[in-house]
Amino acid sequence: MTKLSRRSLLAMGGAGLTLAACGNGIGNTGAVQLDARVDATRSFLLNKYPGTRELEQKAVGVLWMPLMTEAGFGFGGSYGRGALRINNVTVDYYSAASASFGFQIGAQQYAHALFFMTPEALAGFRKSDGWQLGADARYALPDGGGAVNASTLTSTAPVIALVFGQSGLIAGASLAGTKYTRIIP
Repeated sequence: MTKLSRRSLLAMGGAGLTLAACGNGIGNTGAVQLDARVDATRSFLLNKYPGTRELEQKAVGVLWMPLMTEAGFGFGGSYGRGALRINNVTVDYYSAASASFGFQIGAQQYAHALFFMTPEALAGFRKSDGWQLGADARYALPDGGGAVNASTLTSTAPVIALVFGQSGLIAGASLAGTKYTRIIP
């Protein structure tokens, strides 16, 4: 039987605590950086498309995804991280990921926001484990040149998705099949 000294036991315990604390977010600036990106994305959308201010005011919550990166060569995928805000206060952080297969080649980056227009839609999103945008959502692409505001998008849609700020070599951006999962940044 091997006997452990107090010093060895303390060293092993300290090393274990150090390793356990590595991914817990304490002292991590991930949330601060993500909130700063969300602030910049929100400002960009509201300033470039002023009609979205009314949409944001009518929404019970908004999921801001400041940077989605999508790439594909036959098989493709996208990934990004963002924040859910209620009354413009961050309440949760989320990742969004999707995979695709088909005729595709290229890469792009874009931002998107999901405006939850009903308390039921927001509650369903928050309590789910891996939520996907459904057929009951209304899509809008403000970069297509049209004005976006609450009256052009029916307020009866429980979720309104806006895709904007696209740059890259893939035409269009789709949120179909994108899975949103709560994370700790």
